[in-house]
Formats: sequence, structure tokens, C-alpha cells
Amino acid sequence: MSEVDAPRGRTCSRTPCLRTSRSRSGRSRTLRSVALLTSGVLVLPVLAGCTSEEGGPEAVTVPADIGHAGRNQVEQGGTLRWAVDSVPTTLNTFQADADAATARVAGAALPSLFTPDQRGRPQLNPDYLESAELVDREPKQVVLYKLNQEAVWTDGREIGAPDFVAQWRALSGKDSAYWTARNAGYERIENIERGKNDLEVRVTFARPYADWRSLFSPLYPKETMGSPASFNDGARTELPVTAGPFALQKIDSEDGTVTLVRNPRWWGEPAKLDSLVLRAVPRDRRAAALATGAVDLAEIDRGVAERIAVAHKDPEGGSGGSGPGAASAEAGESADGSGETGQERSSGGAGEDADGSGLLARERADAGLTRFTSEQTALRGFVVRKSLEPAYTQLALNGESGPLADERVRRAVARALDRRELAETVLKPLGLPAKPVGSHLALAGQPGYADSSGALGGQDTAEAQALLADAGWTREGARAAESGTKAGPEKSPAVESPAAGSSPSAQSPAAQSPAAGSSPSAQSPTAQSPSAGGSPSAGGPGAPGAPQSPAAGGGARAGSAAGSAAGGDDKPGAGRPAAVPAGSDGDKAMPEAYKREGGVAGAYAPVGTRAPGRNPVAGPLGKDGKPLSLRFVLPSGPGSEPLRAVGDRIRRMLDEVGIRTEVKKVAEDSFFKDHIASGHYDLALWSWPATAFPATDARPIYAKPEPATDGSLLVEQNYTRVGTDRIDQLFDEAVGELDERKASDLMKQVDARIWAAAASIPLYQRPELVAAKRDLANAGAFGFSAPRYQDIGFVKAKPAHGAGPATTG
Repeated sequence: MSEVDAPRGRTCSRTPCLRTSRSRSGRSRTLRSVALLTSGVLVLPVLAGCTSEEGGPEAVTVPADIGHAGRNQVEQGGTLRWAVDSVPTTLNTFQADADAATARVAGAALPSLFTPDQRGRPQLNPDYLESAELVDREPKQVVLYKLNQEAVWTDGREIGAPDFVAQWRALSGKDSAYWTARNAGYERIENIERGKNDLEVRVTFARPYADWRSLFSPLYPKETMGSPASFNDGARTELPVTAGPFALQKIDSEDGTVTLVRNPRWWGEPAKLDSLVLRAVPRDRRAAALATGAVDLAEIDRGVAERIAVAHKDPEGGSGGSGPGAASAEAGESADGSGETGQERSSGGAGEDADGSGLLARERADAGLTRFTSEQTALRGFVVRKSLEPAYTQLALNGESGPLADERVRRAVARALDRRELAETVLKPLGLPAKPVGSHLALAGQPGYADSSGALGGQDTAEAQALLADAGWTREGARAAESGTKAGPEKSPAVESPAAGSSPSAQSPAAQSPAAGSSPSAQSPTAQSPSAGGSPSAGGPGAPGAPQSPAAGGGARAGSAAGSAAGGDDKPGAGRPAAVPAGSDGDKAMPEAYKREGGVAGAYAPVGTRAPGRNPVAGPLGKDGKPLSLRFVLPSGPGSEPLRAVGDRIRRMLDEVGIRTEVKKVAEDSFFKDHIASGHYDLALWSWPATAFPATDARPIYAKPEPATDGSLLVEQNYTRVGTDRIDQLFDEAVGELDERKASDLMKQVDARIWAAAASIPLYQRPELVAAKRDLANAGAFGFSAPRYQDIGFVKAKPAHGAGPATTG
């Protein structure tokens, strides 16, 4: 399904990525520019107390669903055909246009010194390292790597210090001849040298760097990183020297495939597969590609999952049953002979019949009955692997100008939302935990996760209306409104919905989308990169090809910098509301009751203002004859229906407190480039990936925008244009704090302030649905964990009855 997405993984830029096929996988770490740290000392005993216990009582981790099987149960040989969105335009994960397929190739063919486990924690990779330790803190931080003595490149040379040095010099930012998308962490290194022997690499930092485990993954050979020419151009199409269980054989752009073959020089457990073929298949053609045997593994949307479920329940290809979990009972037996399949273990609750019928009816109409029936028969050979992506969908509020430049209006929007209802809309029909995301910097199950949403408060219609009244938006103010007048950053009347104030149904996108229960999953990147409604995963640990963000190479410039960024710690700029900027020094005056879920009336108003009353007036609101109407930008296209359904629920919730929305459906290829990055929106949905290194990866997303010399605003990847000096300062302290507990506490303080700024409202963790051949083992919905490519393969046939590999989380 098509969604705007943030990358998952660590190889692609953390910018929204429009998943026309599946954009953006990969937890993004490529696009990084150094944020300017300004002073803004603000002690926060109150905000620090707004988090729940780490993880919280309801912080449940959904395990990976990969059809786990032991290596002794997996056949030696065979080819796996894995669907990706597109053939990678570069094989260099440190370039701005790296995508999910780029990350997929790197994961199979290049060293990763640390890889994420099922809880998103970086774990030392014994295939490449014997150890990696912080051996000195004073006077300088020193990390000592001891390499696996068997680790060699495909040309026979040992992996060693020269490769580390070449990568450091290419990514340090000191040589502008290297066209790199980021230098995060590498710019803090002072020196790299050989240790006591060739198997030791000693890295000394000029400044402390808490996220040192994020470096050198992937690690390229010195032949690739050693010169600007090989880095900029050579690595885009060739990887002549690699060091993974697979090696790159060829890229066929005409055929849309990338072929990797077993590496004969691999020293670890040999790959079970002979070859791995990444095949470019658009999202809307995944069902047909699966049915015809063109691919064996593909990330899918809920519509395809429904078809597979029905194929198992109704062998005749009829329309009975629905829900991706419906096929559980007939999806095959486990590899361990238990009779319980991965499908059964992961299916959870069944979907809604009405939803399933609608999705199937549309698929049948699109495909034609004869072809549809034939495809249904073939789809019985697949199961649906299911988990949660390491990415969350957020509602973004553009605070650069218009009503949302006033933090009270942003908070009113946030308090109008029932986040649990929105999470249940997407996740409950899939049988997945429907717990709203409580953090911008971690997800449930990760060590640093804590619910800091109390810094803003939960759903409270009366409180939302009171905040709006205090900001001057009243029913009386709307009576003199002129028809069609719009308040917001974009004054263009070219919207596809009725004028503000019209009935919700008149402009509801739900009329053209599946029931609100539809999952926005069709993706990770990435952002990982942001993805409209749904992570990064632009293709797994890499980011699919999404429109390139203006932030690449040093931040996006968008809009006017009149004054300073919305939500800054300084005085509001000319023409902006005089409300206390989000998260500014004014929040020192927040009352103690602020700690309570829901907050109190007037808690976020500027110092000295009255507390709003609890008697708000219903109906359309306005101020000085202008209606309170926000431009809600959503991607169009058949793949974005679930996202629009979520948007419609949000629109109705806002309508209840008097906030009107003008829904603008835009082409998917322009959603990010022409609207989000340029600031031409008030409200929008996209996703950001979770990361094991939030102090490094999340800072560009929440850093305070800075005025540029040409009068524009340098926003990096902060597309809400809301930030504070204190948030920047806390990020800087955290990334340099080598005590992990102290660093975690600092990140919780950061998250509480981001919540208080009310520009990014996390809604739910994105679902991950993957169709896999029944006999495919150790591949599917990976969740936080990285694929172990050498273990992927097909389960050995059983003499008694066919079996699919068991799912073990």
C-alpha cells in the first residue's frame, strides 16, 4: 500500500518517504546535519516527573514473526525472490538517495559491527567482532575493537584499521569532495590507529559520543571509501569487494532485479540459499507477483493479507471470511511438528467481516473474476507474517505560521484526539496490541521507552475548547467570517473538500477508503524516514526510494524565518501570536498539577493569563471574522485509503471541538516534496522510525529551526517548524553522556518537552504484514531485529505431511 513513510534501519535519511510502492525502509541515519546548540538553561523537575515507569505496565513488545526454524531444518540451496519497491539507485548507504533495497544489499554483503535484537538494542556481531569496549573515558573517550581473526574481504584481505580510517575520513565532514548525507558521530572522532596487532582497532574521540555503537555499520572496504570518486560514483553501482554471507553478482535495471550469491570466502555459518534476488514490484502488483511465483516474500497491505486469509478459508476462491488472521487454522503446520503455524501464533483477533468483504470486492473487481480465482488458488501457498514495525505514525502540526503558531491551539488539537481509538482503528482488526505510542524517541519494548504523554495530557474535549477560547477562537468570532477565508500557512483555495464549516461527511475521505479499521501498513523508512501514516520501513533496514528531502546535505530551507522558529525560547517574531512558545522558559511556570494526565485548565497559557473556563461553546470557531480552519494534507491514490480513513477520524474529532479541516488530497509523489518539506500544510500524517540511537538520529527531527542568511528557515528534518533551545541543549548533553542511565534520563526529559510543544502527536506503532511462502524459514516480519541472511532458506520436506516453519517470535 502506498504511504508516506519514514525509513527504518540505519541507512537512509530520516525524511518522509512516500511509499508509492513502498518507500522508505531503514532506520534513517544518513541524512544528518549538525544542529546548532544555543543556550537555554531551564531546569525541569516537573517535566522530568511526567514519564511513567520505563516501559510501563502496558508496554508489550510484539515479537518478530519470521517462521523460525533451526539451521538443521533448512534445506541447503535454492533461490529466494524478495520483493522491494525499486532497484536501488545507489549501493552506498551513506548517500542521500539510499533506500530500502540499498540497505538490504548492505545487510547481506557488508559488515555490521552491531545489529539490533528483538527489542531494538544494539548487539555485538560475533561474525565480525570478538569484542568492542569503552576502555577510556578521561582524558579522551577511547573505544577498542577486537576483530574476528577470520574476517576477510572477498579479495582475501583482512578487515582492519585501514578500512576504519578510510570510512572515518570519508564521513567526518572535513573533506567536501565526499558527497555524504551525514557525518553524525564521525565528526567527533580524533584519531584511529592500529592496536597491539592487526586485529585491534583503537578509536579516540575528540568529544564524548554516547552512540559510538552506531558507527561503522555498515563498514565499507577502503577501496570504496578511500577516494571521493569511488565513494561518490563507484559505489553507486558496484561493490567489487564485500564481506558478508552473500556477495553482489549483478544489478539488472531493465529486469528490475539485484542478484546476490553465496560468498565462497565467508568464514561464518554458510548461507543456506544459493542466491538471493531482490525484485522490484510495485505495491499494487504484489498479490499478482506472489500468485505467479515472481516473488516468494513481500511486504503487503491489509487487502492482500485478507486475500491470503480467504484463500486458506475458502479453497474455491470465494469471498468468505476476512482478516489477515483468518487463515491461521489452515496455513500449514509448524516445522517442529506442533501443528501450530506462525500464522496461528501471530494472527490475534479476526478482522471485521465488513472490512474484509469490501477489500476483497475491490480486489476482485480490479483483477477480474477468472484471474482473481486463479490467484486465490495460488495464494494458498503463502502465510501472512505479522508484527509491529519499528516506526510510529504521528499527526504533525505545522507551527510556523497561522493558528498553529500558537501553542494553545496546537495543544487543543492534541487534547481533542482520542489516541487509543485511533490506535485501535488500525491495530485491533489485525489482532495486534492497540496501545497508543507514548514516546517520540523509543517504542514499547525498547530499553529507553517511557510514556511521557502526560506532559501534554490525554483526550479532553472541554479542555481543548477552553484552550481555544483562551487563544481567542470563539463561536462569536466566527459569525463574521467570510465564506472561504482560510487561516493557515497556505492560502491556496485549491482544495478538494468543501469550505470550512461544512458537514464532516461532505469532505470525508472515508467515502473513498476502506473502513476505519484498515491498517495503514503497506510498507520503515524510512524515514525509518517519516512515512505518512505508517516507517519506517522503506524496505526493512534501509529506506525505500522516497522523494529526496530538501534536508539532504544540510537541512531543508522552507518558508520565511520571520522572527524565529515557532516554539522557540525567544520572543515571538513579528506577526506571530504572543503565546509562550512551545517548551520555552514560560513552562517553568507550569503548575504542579501539570504532572497529572489531562493537565489543568490554563496550565499551558502564558504566565499571568486567566485560566480558561470549563463552559466552552460548541460550533465552528473563529477570530476577528476568520474561521478556525486547518489544511489537512493527505496522499491520494488507492494505496492510501487506510491512511485517509485515519485522517477522517481525526477530522471528526477536531470537528467536535470546533476546529474545521479542509482535506487536501495530493498526489503521492508530491506529498512530501511539495507540501511537507515546503511547509504547505497545517496538519499531516506520516511516520518516523524508531532507533537504538535517538540522541543522534532524532535530533534533526526536533531541533529548533534556525533563520538562514537569505531569510528562509533552516529546518533540517523538523518539518513541524517547532523547537526550543532547551530541547537542543538536552539532546547535546545526552549524545555526549557516556553513563547510559544518565543519558536515558536526559532523553526522557527531551521527550517530555517535545510532547509539551504539541507539534508532533504520536498515534500508534505501524503494523508490519509480510506474505511468505509456507515453507520459507527465518524471514518475514522482522520487527526491531535485523535479518540473519545466512539462516534464511526453505524448510526440508517432511515425509508425512507438508509443513511450514514454526513462528517463535
